[in-house]
Amino acid sequence: MTFDSARWQARFDELRAAHHVPGASLAVLADGTVHELASGVLHRGTGVEVTTDSVFLSGSLAKVYTATLVMRLVDSGALDLDATVVSVLPEFATPDAEATKTITIRRLLSHTGGLTCDFTYDSGRGDDCVAKYVAAASEVALDCPPGTALSYSSLGYVVLGRVVEVLTGLTWDQALKDMLFTPLGLEHSMTLPEEALRFRVAMSHLGDPGTDPDPAPAWDLMPRSAGPYGRVIISAGDVARFARAHLDGGVAADGTRVLSAGAAEAMRRREADSPDKWTVSADGWGLGWTLYDWDGVPGFGHDGAAIGQYSYLRVVPHAGVAVVLLTNGGGAGHLYADLFRELLAELAGVRMPDAFAPPAVPPVVDMAPLVGTYTREGVVTTVTQDGDGGARIRYEFVDGMKDFSPPLELDLVPVTETVFAASGAGPAFSEDHIPVVFSTLSDGTRCVYVGMRATPKTS
Repeated sequence: MTFDSARWQARFDELRAAHHVPGASLAVLADGTVHELASGVLHRGTGVEVTTDSVFLSGSLAKVYTATLVMRLVDSGALDLDATVVSVLPEFATPDAEATKTITIRRLLSHTGGLTCDFTYDSGRGDDCVAKYVAAASEVALDCPPGTALSYSSLGYVVLGRVVEVLTGLTWDQALKDMLFTPLGLEHSMTLPEEALRFRVAMSHLGDPGTDPDPAPAWDLMPRSAGPYGRVIISAGDVARFARAHLDGGVAADGTRVLSAGAAEAMRRREADSPDKWTVSADGWGLGWTLYDWDGVPGFGHDGAAIGQYSYLRVVPHAGVAVVLLTNGGGAGHLYADLFRELLAELAGVRMPDAFAPPAVPPVVDMAPLVGTYTREGVVTTVTQDGDGGARIRYEFVDGMKDFSPPLELDLVPVTETVFAASGAGPAFSEDHIPVVFSTLSDGTRCVYVGMRATPKTS
C-alpha cells in the first residue's frame, strides 16, 4: 500500500497535540521506502521545531544495537552464543559463584541470565567505564537463578558491551560506529552527548499527565557506561534504516552485508516467553528483540525510555513494514498506541491489543498466597491486603536507587488470578494502569513482575 505522507502528517500533528507531546519524529518503512515526518518542537522553552533529521535519546532501543554487535561477532566466529560469559570475561562475577558459571551469552541476550536491571553506578567518562561498571556489578545479587525466568536486565547488556570491547579491542562506542553506523550509512546516530550537539537535539520534558510538560532539569542523567543498554542518540529515519537491514537479512541499502541472514533470523526466534505481556507489549523475547504476536501475526521491535523521552519500534516482517516513533515527553504512550494502531492496521493488517485495564467486573482472587515482601537489587516490593479484601502494592527504591523516586503506593485490581492492574501512581507514570504479574520461577520460587523485572518473594 502506498504511504500517504500528507494524510499521515495531519494525523500525526493532531494526535501529538491531543496527547500533549511537545515534539516527535515518525519514520515509516513501507513500499520499500523510508518515509520521515516531524511534528512539534524540540524544546518548549526555545520553540525550535522538530525536523526529520533531529535526534532523540532512544533509551533501551540501544539494546538491539548491542545485540546486533554481538551477533556480528558470532558471525565472525569470534564468539559462541552458548559460551559462558566467564570463558570470554574471566573477571565477570556475581555473588553466586556457581550460578555465575552457567550464565551464557545467549541468556544475557534473551534476559534469562538472572542479572538485575536497576543497578545504578557512575563509573566515569573514561574509555574504561564499561569495564569498571562490570567490576562494580560483581557484588550485585542476581534477581533469580540463571535460566529460571525472563527478567529484563540492563546490567546484562553492559556485560555484553564489555564482551564486544574485549573481542574487538575497541570501546563499545567505537565498535558501534565502525561495525554498524558506518556500514549502514546511519549518519544521524551516535552515542555521546558531545557528538549529538552537531545536530538538532530533542530536549527532555517532564510533567503531569494531561498537561503540557516543561523542559526537564537535565537533558540526560545517564553515565557513559549506560550506553550498551540505554544510550544511542538517533533520528527516527536511522532507526527505520537499521530495522530495514534486519528485515533484509542483514544487508544495508547499498548492498553491504552487516549480518548473516541466519543471524538476523536467529535474533527474532523466540528464546523465552514473557509472563508480563503488557508493560512493553512483549509476548516473548528473542536474541535482543522483543517479540509480538498480533492475533497470529508475528512481529518484533523494542521500546525505550530516557528522562522523559520515549521511543517505539515495531516491525511486521510479512508486510515489510517498520514504524518508528521518537518523542520528548508528555503522553507518549497514548500517542504511540493511537498512532501505531492506525498505521499498522492500514499498512500491515495488524490489530494491536486494546489498552491494558481491569475488567468491568474484576474476578474474586485469594490474595493470601500473594501477600508478602519481594526483594531484588535496589527495590523492595510489598503486597498487602486490608480488612475489606482490597489489595495494595508498595514499590520502594532502596540502597543505590533510594533517591530515584519516592515509594509508590498503588491499589491492585484483579484482571486474572495472577495479573493485576495497579492504579494511583499519579504523575509517576503516563499509563492509566500498571501491570503487576505474579508468577512462579522454574525452581518453584514465587515472584512478582513490575516493569518486566522479576522480583523473588523473600517473606
